[in-house]
Formats: sequence, structure tokens, C-alpha cells
Amino acid sequence: MPLSSTQRSAVSSFVSITGTTEKVATRYLKNAGYKVNEAVDAYYQTIGGTSTPPSKEPQLNKLFDSLRNEQEDAKDTLGADSSMAYLNAIGVDLEGASLFLAMELVQAPTIGEITRKGFVEGWKAQPGVDAKIESQKQYFKRLVDSLSKDRALFRRVYRYAFVVGREGEQKALSLDNAILYWEMLFKKPGQLWIGNAAGIDWLSEWITFLREKWTRSVNRDMWNQTFEFAVKSTEDESLSFWSEDGAWPGVIDQFVEWYRKKSMMDVDA
Repeated sequence: MPLSSTQRSAVSSFVSITGTTEKVATRYLKNAGYKVNEAVDAYYQTIGGTSTPPSKEPQLNKLFDSLRNEQEDAKDTLGADSSMAYLNAIGVDLEGASLFLAMELVQAPTIGEITRKGFVEGWKAQPGVDAKIESQKQYFKRLVDSLSKDRALFRRVYRYAFVVGREGEQKALSLDNAILYWEMLFKKPGQLWIGNAAGIDWLSEWITFLREKWTRSVNRDMWNQTFEFAVKSTEDESLSFWSEDGAWPGVIDQFVEWYRKKSMMDVDA
């Protein structure tokens, strides 16, 4: 029986994490009910390793302490400079989607801060990763490589970008920041917002529309629904999935109207 899209995504994630074959991945995933973390744990235990050795948490705490600047950072926090140095060390592109992938992994409260709890709990949950920079770097690279293929992972990272990207106590993103984050997320190694058939550059159209017509901030619903619209418009460039009676936010309704008018003008010209 052919695998479902969810099962194929699980196989892709397993292969990215472990570096093994799809055949091996399918066998372990089938035994684990296609739960990726359980399957990966079983894989590493079988080959003689263990994803969560008893000493892992103390080692992660020790590694965290080694990353802190004792003169500048609080006891349980990596400040901006320490955080950036750490992210560079594990291969994070600070101007791309992998920044938000790292932020989600360690559940960072803001882009310029990593907490001890988020660091320890985040890495403790990753199977087969030692509490060493090189091990984390290799694992993170595999995660980055799977980001464009694993929609569930990308959706999780995309949604966390809103959480970590807000400034202070604000409940929304400024339009400028939202556009910056969209530009970071919707490019490789993230998932492209480009039509599969005609190759419409939806991201460019969306940003042009916002800069012309939108003057407000971007709340959580607008942020999340933009992702869902991106997925559908990538697959259906005619936008036939959209209707006036749908539950899309008003800004997306306005975008569809703007784009269709613009397209007609381009054809007439």
C-alpha cells in the first residue's frame, strides 16, 4: 500500500535526522506508528547508541555555562552576543529561515536571547545528539536540509517566528518586520512561495501589495493565515480555492482582488 503524504513526510524527516535509507526509515517508522521521535530513538538504541543518556542533562547545562559570558549574561540566560556566537557556531544563517529553526528548537523568548531551560529541554528532546557543539551542528544541518521538504516542520518554525519576532510586550509584528521575516522564511532553505505551474512569484506580489495598500501591523491570525494561503496559492495559481464567502482574513481578500485587477491590467497592456 502506498504511503500517505504524512507518512512520506515522516520518512523524509527520519532519513534527514539519521542519514539512513528510506527502506530502514520505513521499517522503524512502521513499528513506531509513524511517530518520528519514537522511531529515531529505537533506531539509535538498536545501533548501540541512546538518544537520552542519563548524563545528557548535566552535560547540556555544562555546555550552556561554557557559552555564557559571566560578566554580561545572567546565570540562566545567553544574552545577544553570546546567543549570536552560539548560533554561528552551530551553522545558523542569521539572515535566513534557519535562524527561526534554531529559535524554535531552543524555544527562545526573543531573537537575542536563549534561556537555560529552553536550551537544555530543546536539545534533550533531540534524538542521537551529544551535548557537544559539533554534534549539535551536524544535527542542525540535517534539520535545515529537511526544512524545505517537511511541511509540518516548516509550519511549526513559521508559526514560532511570530512568537520570537515580536518586540517587547507587543502582540503583533510591525509590517516592516513581518515583511523581513517572510523574506527570510520563504527562501531556501525554507519553502519557496512560488507557484508550481506558472512560477508566479507570490511572495513578491504579496509584499508589493502590502507596501501599496496595507498600513497596519500584522497580528497572529494574519500571520498564520498567510502561511495557509501561501501553501494553497503555490499549488493553485488560479486562486480557485478562494471565495468571497471563505474564512480568509480581510487582508487576503483584498490581496486577491488587487492581484486579479493587476493581472487584467497586465494582460490589457
